Amino acid sequence: MNGQRARASREDRSAGEGGVGPLKRIGLAEVYNPSMLPALRPGDQLVVRYGAPVRPGDVIVLRHPFQHDLLIVKRALERRAGGWWVQGDNPRVQNDSREFGAVPDELVVARALLRVRPPRGIRSSVSSAVGWALQSVRPTGRRRVRRAAGQSSPVSRLSRRLRAR
Repeated sequence: MNGQRARASREDRSAGEGGVGPLKRIGLAEVYNPSMLPALRPGDQLVVRYGAPVRPGDVIVLRHPFQHDLLIVKRALERRAGGWWVQGDNPRVQNDSREFGAVPDELVVARALLRVRPPRGIRSSVSSAVGWALQSVRPTGRRRVRRAAGQSSPVSRLSRRLRAR
């Protein structure tokens, strides 16, 4: 299947469904495919919050409507009759609502909070680790949705934190 897949560990899912303390709803998901390029790449890790409210522009983890054991990562564009209209950021990959329609709320598993890129080529120095952290740990952000010619398309909008840099 050519969609953006994610894998959440059993510990992550159980923590999101009944753990204890303030972190009980936090977990990790791994990105496998390129449907969310350029925002997310295969190998990226997502820090997710289970049961978090979803708003247009959020990156979410959801169960594939036709294959419930498959978790996918998409951007929630808008509410429609029947659920969320979701699409990947990569226009070349169309395994999203353009194929399977709106996704019911009960299939939404989590909202992504942060993207963490795996370290590549880090030397054993503090400056190297700090450089990786500054470039690799980012909020997933929200994208504003603009309507053009009858279609929804995500348009990049930087978070206030990133604009302040």
